[in-house]
Amino acid sequence: MGKRRRALAVIVCLWSLISLSGAARLSSGSKQTLEVRKHLRRLNKPAVKSIKSPDGDVIDCVPISDQPAFDHPYLKDHKIQMRPKYHPEGLFDEDKVATSAKERANPINQLWHVNGKCPENTIPVRRTKEDDVLRASSVKRYGRKKSRSIPQPRSADPNLINESGHEHAIVYVQGDSFYGAQATINVWQPKIQQSNEFSLSQLWLLGGSFGEDLNSIEAGWQVFPYLYGDNNTRLFTYWTRDAYRTTGCYNLLCSGFVQINSEIAMGATISPVSAYQNSQYNISILIWKNQNEGRWWLKFNNYVLGYWPSSLFSYLANSASMIEWGGEVVNSEPEGQHTSTQMGSGHFAEEGFGKASYFRNIQVVNSSNYLNAPKVIGTFTKQSNCYDIQTGENGDWGRYFYYGGPGKKP
Repeated sequence: MGKRRRALAVIVCLWSLISLSGAARLSSGSKQTLEVRKHLRRLNKPAVKSIKSPDGDVIDCVPISDQPAFDHPYLKDHKIQMRPKYHPEGLFDEDKVATSAKERANPINQLWHVNGKCPENTIPVRRTKEDDVLRASSVKRYGRKKSRSIPQPRSADPNLINESGHEHAIVYVQGDSFYGAQATINVWQPKIQQSNEFSLSQLWLLGGSFGEDLNSIEAGWQVFPYLYGDNNTRLFTYWTRDAYRTTGCYNLLCSGFVQINSEIAMGATISPVSAYQNSQYNISILIWKNQNEGRWWLKFNNYVLGYWPSSLFSYLANSASMIEWGGEVVNSEPEGQHTSTQMGSGHFAEEGFGKASYFRNIQVVNSSNYLNAPKVIGTFTKQSNCYDIQTGENGDWGRYFYYGGPGKKP
């Protein structure tokens, strides 16, 4: 009888432990769910209209005064500026690029446009889904890059050159005060080996050191399954004032960037994209600072999208000290080998037009608000057997370069 009671007591004790453990797991899961849903309510503002894109995205048309930017403590009483007071002078004339039918690029749009447009006085915002947030390492890190993802070409520190698994093929200028930059970027859909890796092509405007005080404004196109849940090529922006540690984010996934345009959605799919030995498609990106008002404006193709207020930054509140153009991939070294994630078209620079990806008409804005081609440029790539770069200059394309590659060869 005593043995039975002891056995029963052991069973009851074990059952209690199992129940407590299960309750703890349930409590933890419920806490995460509540945290995710609270974050979604912050990001997904009430919309006057919603548009379902063929790729599965939902684009919410949010009143311009209710956009995420105004959650930022520095922008609580911010008055929206609906247009820049002036543009840079000397913008490269894209019309004269089309001198050769072979090297003429086609118009490009965002995929959601086929199903509608947002009304005036709203901005299109890609709706964040619960699965998007759950793919991140934490709610706090959702929509943010990891630290040290900027190429520092002249660093002697091998850890910085490796950039914690980030690899680059870039052109850069430094040693002056820059008030903007522009480029026309060939658009592709590179293959990604692992969902936590990405491939992008962009401009960087940088200020400060490459330590914890780095300021950066970035824009271009990217393929990033971990962030978007698919392998589509998407327009993106990014900003930070502390080297990606606690400030800034992709697109409109935090407060900061003030959007004024009702036609282009940050993070939305770009369509169509270039094909090997076939039609080529480009986007043009221009970022410039109105020095009097202190705002960094963003122009995508012919659309002025909005601006980053200078109050978001420390060094970039004045000017940029370095500009970079080019490609970046994450190399997570799956199975201990270099990734086969592609950069650009996935082909090396030497293959040229229709095969390799390119940047053309790269220009910088000087203190006189004039755009011109940089006189002296540097190039940087760590593993040219995976991703390389070749520069050139001519009357049609101005300063240009081809770049990219297949990563690890099969």
